[in-house]
Amino acid sequence: MKASEPSVVAQGLTKRFGDFTAVAGINFEVKQGEIFGFLGPNGSGKTTTIRMLLGLLRPSAGSAQVLGFDVTRQREEIRQCIGYMSQRFSLYGDLTVMENLQFYAGTYGVTGPELQKRARTIVEMAGLTGREDERAVNLAGGWRQRLALGTAIVHQPQMLFLDEPTAGVDPLSRRAFWDLLYELAEAGATIFVTTHYMDEAERCQTLAFIHEGHIVARGTPQAIKEAQMPAQVLEVDCPEPEAAAGALRGLGIFDEVAMYGSLIHLIAPQAAAHGPQIEALLRKRGTPPRRVALVPPSLEDVFIASMKAVNRANQQAGKRA
Repeated sequence: MKASEPSVVAQGLTKRFGDFTAVAGINFEVKQGEIFGFLGPNGSGKTTTIRMLLGLLRPSAGSAQVLGFDVTRQREEIRQCIGYMSQRFSLYGDLTVMENLQFYAGTYGVTGPELQKRARTIVEMAGLTGREDERAVNLAGGWRQRLALGTAIVHQPQMLFLDEPTAGVDPLSRRAFWDLLYELAEAGATIFVTTHYMDEAERCQTLAFIHEGHIVARGTPQAIKEAQMPAQVLEVDCPEPEAAAGALRGLGIFDEVAMYGSLIHLIAPQAAAHGPQIEALLRKRGTPPRRVALVPPSLEDVFIASMKAVNRANQQAGKRA
């Protein structure tokens, strides 16, 4: 693969299971050396797309190349050049940290002094020094996650596919894991990651939103915010936020009323103009707001708005049909 070529090219990539279309003619590219985030709700087509790119599922239509190799004709070549970490850790619990690394290295033909060198590097990178002889089943979730990443990179792949690798892991471990991903990207690896954590999505260089098998937004996080979010976001800080959110939904004047931690985000084309009405309603309820302020949209705001826009368009299309 030439240095100027993208690591992944998908053109009209489609996967059907009987009458159900899981992935519907999607097009995208992943540049070399970038962290590419693939976002979507459960059942949107994320994992099916990854499985096609890995050569584990044959596309029903369209084409895709990974590192210059065709996903239908050159699956073995792809396997030798990539690392994969699934939603469920594929470690052997009865094996130790070092034994897991040795096993996975052996499947790629990495043995002898080179294996020992790489294993030591991974143990140090993952912060597992001193735990080499500990069985994987006894490691806490964050440490198992780092070890699973280590087994995916022990053969020094050009590209990593990570399918929701931090699901169920505590925030501190997630942050440490992403620090490792940045180190790998800076060393030249291309990383394709699915996640449902919006703080992680913000750390990707490029994103694609997939919904019901269709890519509905694509670009840098900032570019997606600008293109997909013409409305304003009003942030409300008040007591009893969940009950207050229910009351604000009852006004029927906002496109979206969503909880953002303990805060409320109100989305509408001219959301700021409704500030006095919001304050009056919440004071009447006995929950006067501590703050009502216009804020930049978060990626979560944009994601929710994009999904709702697609659903509305689908409903309108159904009515016309």
